[in-house]
Amino acid sequence: MSERYIILGTAGHIDHGKSALVKALTGIDPDRLKEEKERGITIDLGFAYLRYPDGVVVGIVDVPGHERLVRNMLAGAGGIDILLLVVAADEGVMPQTREHLAICNLLGIEKGLIAITKTDLVDEEWLQLVIEDVREFVKGTFLEGSEIVPVSSRTGENIQTLKDKIHEYALKTRQKSTEGYFRLPIDRVFTLKGFGTVVTGTALSGILTAEQTVEILPAGIRCRVRGLQSHGRPLKQARAGQRVAINLQGVEKEDLKRGDMILEPEVFTTTQAIDVKLHLIPDAPELKTKQPVHLHLYTSEVIGRVILYDRELLRPGESSYAQIRLQSPVVAVSGDRFIIRRFSPVETIGGGIVLDPIARKRRRREGLEDLEVFERGDLKERIQMKVLRSGLMGISAGRLRGWVNASKTDIEEAIKELIQQGVVFRYDSTLIHERVYNSIKDRLVDTLRRFHRNNPLKPGMPMETLRSLFRLPPSAFEGILKISREIVVERDTVRLREFTVSVTDRFKQIKEETLNLLRQKTFQPLSRDELAEHFRLRPAEMDDILRLMEKEGLLKRINDLFYLTREDYHRMLNLLKGYFERKDTMTVAEFRDLLGTTRKYALPFLEHLDSNKVTLRVGDVRKRHPSFKLP
Repeated sequence: MSERYIILGTAGHIDHGKSALVKALTGIDPDRLKEEKERGITIDLGFAYLRYPDGVVVGIVDVPGHERLVRNMLAGAGGIDILLLVVAADEGVMPQTREHLAICNLLGIEKGLIAITKTDLVDEEWLQLVIEDVREFVKGTFLEGSEIVPVSSRTGENIQTLKDKIHEYALKTRQKSTEGYFRLPIDRVFTLKGFGTVVTGTALSGILTAEQTVEILPAGIRCRVRGLQSHGRPLKQARAGQRVAINLQGVEKEDLKRGDMILEPEVFTTTQAIDVKLHLIPDAPELKTKQPVHLHLYTSEVIGRVILYDRELLRPGESSYAQIRLQSPVVAVSGDRFIIRRFSPVETIGGGIVLDPIARKRRRREGLEDLEVFERGDLKERIQMKVLRSGLMGISAGRLRGWVNASKTDIEEAIKELIQQGVVFRYDSTLIHERVYNSIKDRLVDTLRRFHRNNPLKPGMPMETLRSLFRLPPSAFEGILKISREIVVERDTVRLREFTVSVTDRFKQIKEETLNLLRQKTFQPLSRDELAEHFRLRPAEMDDILRLMEKEGLLKRINDLFYLTREDYHRMLNLLKGYFERKDTMTVAEFRDLLGTTRKYALPFLEHLDSNKVTLRVGDVRKRHPSFKLP
């Protein structure tokens, strides 16, 4: 029998009987703190569960109702699948009932039911008035038309009915995906004697296995999972949708806090700027651009500043694209829901959906086409737009996996299709958009075409010279060259694939005459500059000819000034071989006399031979290098 994991969260005004109802349903008292017992109210998150015979497990998050503790309520609201709205029969809808429902509406919770508690305190006529009032209250929200179950936690009236209704809702609720990358926002951190540090939370996606290594952000910690539990049972594997306690090895309680996330390593990144679609609730005050707010994202709470993109002022009930710039880093992915509360006095004013968690700074009036795609597009369209907006640097496939809330398979399939369609190019692990690639590729081709036209004898343009013209980091530059069909890289030289050195009659004449001049001079060759003067060329032009002749195998380069013919170079090596068969060491003068040349030539020849491991300099003499062999 496979288990099905669903999270139910309570919501409602203080003292409307949420914790008593949870205890009546489960037999578990969610009020765990001494202060909660003494004051009779829930101060922090409480947890319980319902386990049904068919394998359905409903984890219950009991949240505080007091208005000063709404921040604690928000810490538990992020992973909720089903809402249980609690309204006391003797008081009806109250201020925190309204705020809690507004929060759950903004968080995109899609299913819920309503419990009217304390029915033993009112008569039937009053109860029906409260039920009608509640029906009117939830109109226009996701709870419109939901089941309303009157209950009494004291007498047990309808408790089983409510249990059955919760079971029905759980069976109809879509489970969180285990195909995604593991994410769990921490809502509690504590230590257990003999175990060490333990954290708890609701797994949002993926699977976590005992002994697995995890990354904790924004804390920036890596550690190993020593053990897993869910509702008091040990687990080998924790799955999306479960309430999980994780025993961590090698990390202290003081290093962690509520708001940190347990994550699959090397997938997610922290951010301090998120692009969002923001909505203000109808009774919120106006929100001005650059106004500070409290941002609540799963269990994290940070202060941020709202930058409205297309207006200066957001009025109650309105929506806008915006960027929230945060004082502290958070972990977010595209598709996450959030809540904002007024900076002072603190009250819930709105919320929305994260569109781009790796947001770039943009001008206020800049086009917002990308945000429209991130809001309304399918997965492939959103990935395509994110790659486009990543520009010349592109975005790694790994970083993209931690950018969007989707399964591993769906992300990989979307990337694969975009590459097959030619919309996205991939080099190494980096993705670059076709439009970005074509714009830089066209400029590279134009630059190389001009270079070839002005330097018909050069085999290509030095790679570093070309890169410096475009001011690209080496990795991006080399990656773009790697995927280009029009451009060829040969060692440190770049050329167009279609280019060949132009061999004119004049070039053939110079080449033949150069060979003749160098053969005549043997080991006292004319320098590049002397040859240039002889042919009435610029030194750079003569250099191109000499390098091309070297590439053709006609010459051997000694240094920037001197070249030997291939035959004379091999003759020099043979003379050296014969010399070292007779003697172990050789002076500069002996080398000079061996070649019948002068010191002017002998010194650069020897430096070349040293660098090519033919000779080995020891003080003032040369020896045969151990690796020297005749080619």
